[in-house]
Amino acid sequence: MKIFGRARQRPSTDWRLATDRAFTLIGDGHYEDAGELLTRAADLEPWLSESWFNLALLHKFRHDWEQARTAGLRAVALLDRATGAPDWWNVGIAATALQDWPLARRAWQAYGLKVPTDAVGGTGTGEPTGMRLGSAAVRLSPEGESEVVWGRRLDPARIAVQSIPLPSSGRRWGEVVLHDGVPHGERTVSGGGGRPSAYPVFDEIELWAPSPVPTWVVLLEAATEADREALERLAAEAGFAAEDWSSSVRLLCRSCSESRMASDEGDGTALRHDPHDHSEPGQPGPLGHMAAGSGPDQVWTPERECGLAAPASLVRGLLDGWVADSPDTREWRDLEEVC
Repeated sequence: MKIFGRARQRPSTDWRLATDRAFTLIGDGHYEDAGELLTRAADLEPWLSESWFNLALLHKFRHDWEQARTAGLRAVALLDRATGAPDWWNVGIAATALQDWPLARRAWQAYGLKVPTDAVGGTGTGEPTGMRLGSAAVRLSPEGESEVVWGRRLDPARIAVQSIPLPSSGRRWGEVVLHDGVPHGERTVSGGGGRPSAYPVFDEIELWAPSPVPTWVVLLEAATEADREALERLAAEAGFAAEDWSSSVRLLCRSCSESRMASDEGDGTALRHDPHDHSEPGQPGPLGHMAAGSGPDQVWTPERECGLAAPASLVRGLLDGWVADSPDTREWRDLEEVC
């Protein structure tokens, strides 16, 4: 087989040396120097799809989406196989970042995914909604003080955040983040008597769509778990969210975070004696308040540190309404906007 007038062959030694050195530099964060080497490798072997795939990967790391799209399209033009190549996935991420929906649809279809046609007009050129990819976890700020939160997958490259992130992440409930294609870890959730369900953990690349809804922290006095759950339900009914950070936040090392981890999401209880949890009972919570866990083997602690995602015009009324429903068992104080 010939491409660009040259027979396909193994890459040269110079190509391999330049490429290996480039990925060492990428690992050290030296993207400019790596770019020079990968450009040289592409000049040496322009008929290799790997030359352009590597350049597309570098541009993705740099968030240079125009260049990532250009290099990615050159890579897929040289592919031997019709479907399933990671080259197409990188094209899909770049196209999604640029909101190039016709190309994003083409990329996901070429990878082998089923993409529904547009809801209006049936043209198949608009934003690829309705792919029904379900829930997943996303690691916010993976290179810094990372945090894993839950979200709903909008398409293969975007997740809408449904947890309330801690303020250190700089992210808000309801934001949409662009994420990478290869999962780093899993979270397992126990179902109703069946086998645990496993959900991938994807790494955030960048913020795709911000949320106008601020994050608040508030100290609750909730006599029972049912009182705490009543606030979460009240917030959800208003179209927003509340989350008990005292029981939902666990401190994990990177090795644990990127492994297959059990989660208490969805079953209403905390894990019993979790060996992966590196936080210390009775120590300050995420914002410096004393946090206590919950679970079948622990005594309920009424003081809870709670995250709230709601507009400023609504948040105090929401809390007052929660207290008014059961004033003898509920109280709130120290409301503060944190993100």
